[in-house]
Amino acid sequence: MTGDADLEIEEAFRRAQKAHNNKAKLVASLKTRYDKLEDKTEFHEEFIRCLKYAMIIYTREPAVENVIDFVTKFAASFETPVNEEAEEEEEEEENEFLNFLFNFLLESHGASSHAVRFRVCQLVNKLLGSLSENAQIDDDLCDRIHEAMLVRVTDKYPNVRIQAALAMARLQDPNNSDCPTIKAYVLLLENDSNPEVRRAVLSCIAPSAATLSKIYKRTRDVKEKVRKLAYQVLAEKVHIRALSIAQRVSLLHEGLSDTADSVKEVIKTHLLPAWLRLLQGDVLQLLHKLDVENCAETAVTTLHAIFSMATSPDDLLQNGIRLDERKLITVDSLTCENVLYWRALCEFVKSKGNEGEELLEKLLPEAAIFAEYLYSYLKSITPLSEEQRADMTQLETVMTQEFVGQQLILLVGCLDTSEEGGRKRMVAVLQEILVMPNTPTSLIGLLVEKLIGILRDDAQKIQMVAEIISDVREPILPISEPVDENEKRKKQVRLAEVRVQIMEAKQTLEECIGCQDFSRAAELKDSISQLEELKNQLALEASQPAENIKEQRVEKSDPETLLKCLTMCAELFKQMNIKRGICPTMNALIESLVLPSVSNPNPAVRNMAVICLGTAALHSKDLANMHLVLLLQITQLDEPKIRISALRALIDQLLLNGLNILQDKPAPPTSQAPDDSNEQPDHQAEEESTVQGILKMLSEFLDSEVCELRTETAEGLAKLMYCGRILSPKLLSRLVLLWYNPVTEDDQRLRHCLGVFLQLYARASRSNQECVEESFLPTMRTLFNAPVTSPLSEVDTSNVAELFVELTRPSALVQPAAIQAVSVHDSLAVRVCNEILRDVSAPEVRLYCKTLSWLEINTEPGPANNELQLLLKDILQEVKDKYCTRVIEKLCNQLSGDRCSKSASNQDTTLLNLDDNIGEVVNKDETKPKRAKRGQKKASTAINGKKTSKAESSDESDEENVPEVPPSVRPSRRAKMAALDKTKQDLTALMNQEANGS
Repeated sequence: MTGDADLEIEEAFRRAQKAHNNKAKLVASLKTRYDKLEDKTEFHEEFIRCLKYAMIIYTREPAVENVIDFVTKFAASFETPVNEEAEEEEEEEENEFLNFLFNFLLESHGASSHAVRFRVCQLVNKLLGSLSENAQIDDDLCDRIHEAMLVRVTDKYPNVRIQAALAMARLQDPNNSDCPTIKAYVLLLENDSNPEVRRAVLSCIAPSAATLSKIYKRTRDVKEKVRKLAYQVLAEKVHIRALSIAQRVSLLHEGLSDTADSVKEVIKTHLLPAWLRLLQGDVLQLLHKLDVENCAETAVTTLHAIFSMATSPDDLLQNGIRLDERKLITVDSLTCENVLYWRALCEFVKSKGNEGEELLEKLLPEAAIFAEYLYSYLKSITPLSEEQRADMTQLETVMTQEFVGQQLILLVGCLDTSEEGGRKRMVAVLQEILVMPNTPTSLIGLLVEKLIGILRDDAQKIQMVAEIISDVREPILPISEPVDENEKRKKQVRLAEVRVQIMEAKQTLEECIGCQDFSRAAELKDSISQLEELKNQLALEASQPAENIKEQRVEKSDPETLLKCLTMCAELFKQMNIKRGICPTMNALIESLVLPSVSNPNPAVRNMAVICLGTAALHSKDLANMHLVLLLQITQLDEPKIRISALRALIDQLLLNGLNILQDKPAPPTSQAPDDSNEQPDHQAEEESTVQGILKMLSEFLDSEVCELRTETAEGLAKLMYCGRILSPKLLSRLVLLWYNPVTEDDQRLRHCLGVFLQLYARASRSNQECVEESFLPTMRTLFNAPVTSPLSEVDTSNVAELFVELTRPSALVQPAAIQAVSVHDSLAVRVCNEILRDVSAPEVRLYCKTLSWLEINTEPGPANNELQLLLKDILQEVKDKYCTRVIEKLCNQLSGDRCSKSASNQDTTLLNLDDNIGEVVNKDETKPKRAKRGQKKASTAINGKKTSKAESSDESDEENVPEVPPSVRPSRRAKMAALDKTKQDLTALMNQEANGS
């Protein structure tokens, strides 16, 4: 090959580095040169030689990326279309360069340099992506590419894994359940620690029956970018029918409640529009796909998201509901979907304030009209008997009616009740609905809430609800009373007498007519008509039944009636301000209704009575003191559901009044003053024993076999500790152990609650961090001493220690205190050292030493520093383990100020030379022996408080697009330009350097 040809290839590579050069012309001219050559061997060698300069650069330099794109386009230009009829020899000749390049890349994919492996996978990815859809590759070559990428997809460096995963996108077979590419993708999605790798897999994995669940799980990824891309993939590649109802609801619920605004925006701009396009824009059909009866709140949130994207108010009116001239949906047309849409739209418009008043007037009628509409619908709901409830069809119909009724009741909150007449009519209708016997119990609480919301005077609210409760519990019913037998006999005798008198009068009348005494006959005729009326009246009375019916109030004690009354009572207590206290009417309800129902044989009645009692106790400390023992007994003796209700009431009471609630209990009056001094210590001891009993009971509940009771107790203790009502390292240790216990792995509510609590609690104040510090050693001892049969033996103690270090880090406080001589980590270091010295031969000493290396210890001289140095010297004298000795020596050097070790200086030198000569650094990485990174941890739980240096490259620090922590000082414009110029890599210098050397 001539020298001009050499310059031709090298010159093409030089020009390809510049972005402004036309790569198509470079490709055409170089291919022309290639086609003229008979012997392609020298061309191949020279081409590869120039390519190698770019392949040894790991950083994403613009010049290198331009060269990679040029090589890709040049190789793709040799592709032969399938429909072009050509001889096999010509096809082989055309594909010769492409096959040669692939062979070179496959031979180089196992290079020791991570830069070479990265560029190999990148080139394979770009080459396969540049080929047309109907391109053909030799089967053997395709298998070799597949095998190589399956190896590289498990590479140590994330960027290599990313490019390998992207390269396999066209090699996957979604229809094959045993496809190795799909298996590799699934493995990366579930186990890869780098978020960019998971994002790369999400972008290229093909949705199928096997992979859909894996893609769905990524919507719960810990990284915001991964969750966002998972929602985008589901929106663009997955049909709504491929998802189950539970998955659809979960996607909307978790996506719209995500902490990241970008994820919420993806739901609004991608997922919901994609689903609506598949359903021809029918919002009601979308609601039908969500089963709104079981996820009403999620459906409302979804509708609000759809409404927020509407461009005009007319779109809101046209898409969902059809109102008649009364601004109502006809009763026959009411469905779960359209009534929910109506309610959500009205709430959304009402939330706009004055901007939505005009539109709200078009959506809702006047209050009086809606009141009659609501009454007519709820009156049509027929209660089911026990036999009818066994019929699922009838039960589903009634449940649907109750759901529609619930949405109509919620619409009451959107009505304009400022007009006096409409408000009075609505109040009267709500009263009548509450008194109706066929009103479902599930709607009682909501009806009372809306009734109390309409009324303005507190006294009127209490009085009206009390009257409704009285009418429901003691309705006016017709009562039949038996008639006295003597009275009945007297009426019969009297009727007989009247009949005899009539017969005698008729006989006398005939005689008078015969004698022609007409005046006497007229008198007798009047007398006979009066006797006939009396006879008819007596006969009517005699024909009536033997019972007398009267209207009278009758007290009802059936479970359904009591449950309705207790529900109204609980809602009343909940809506009233606790600062108002207990009025006589409320006290009467407690005495006559709530307390007797606590011992009712029906569990539902007892549960609601306990809820009422606990809510009422929040209004009065005296009432709480009076019934505290009763609540404690219920938490231990009744059914699980009722125990949980009592426990919630107890926790609420402790949150409101604290553990010293018994101190406010009025002492009994005493007649002799000298006895006060003896009674006061006894009273105080009794209070302390009660408090200890409560804490002991709560601690025992943490070991309960009832999952709900255990979770409720843990959540209650977390609230008490976060609010400062309890400061107990022992209880905190129990909560940490419960969080790590494998038994609670499936209890998502418990895990989520404790996970959030521990972070917020430790960050709140220094005193909380000191409590965490005190609970460290008890927690670790429990784990170390756990028997093999205990689930705690499976807990990773290193991870637990790391958690405590993170929670007690001084920089983690929301409001860090001023500079202090002794930090929490300093105190923790002393505790750990003393624990090591207790038994230096114990197996946990190694972990304790590791924990010491994670702490942010103050290196300034002082008493605490001196004490810690003495302890460390004692440990050095007694500990024989090499690892422990090395860690302690390093810590001693830090405390004494000798931190300029040889390894650190070498590391700094490498960092300084990183930007000056990237090629040299790459070469150093290739030749330097790799050491195991023992103390390295994941980015989610960083070991050191300082930023990880670039030299300590790990799986997490080698991300491609992960944003770095912004610097505290903003660089100047001149510094920015200098740094930008410094990062512009030019391969020409490397080429010239090798040419001069040769």
